[in-house]
Amino acid sequence: MPLSHDDRCAITDLINLHGHLCDSGELDRFGEVFTDDVVYDVSDVGGGELHGVEALAAAGLALGEGNPIGHHVTNIILAERADGLVHARSKGLGVRADGTTGSLTYEDTVVRGEHGWRISHRKLIVHRVPLNGVWRTS
Repeated sequence: MPLSHDDRCAITDLINLHGHLCDSGELDRFGEVFTDDVVYDVSDVGGGELHGVEALAAAGLALGEGNPIGHHVTNIILAERADGLVHARSKGLGVRADGTTGSLTYEDTVVRGEHGWRISHRKLIVHRVPLNGVWRTS
């Protein structure tokens, strides 16, 4: 069954909620965004994989002032998979306290459960070079 308009709106709201919770310090509410057993892959920034909402919240608290002061998500693209899960790809901008910014892509697997849509797997991919380095010749 194709994703309904309501499903698309709910998943988009879910992805947007993550930034609001982070920026307001409401990490104890991550269960509203992620499954209890979420795998959050921050290997691209040297953090490995975090398992579960409690580990994710603890990592955010441990990072303390190293966290961005603003998480902004845009360019959300949703694709229904044959297994009924949804692949969500979005762009993220992080604004740091010193005014610098960073850009990344979130690759999410979204599942529908008893409490609605939740992210069960998220991979963070940091952008470090323009055009993903495509212009470079070897």
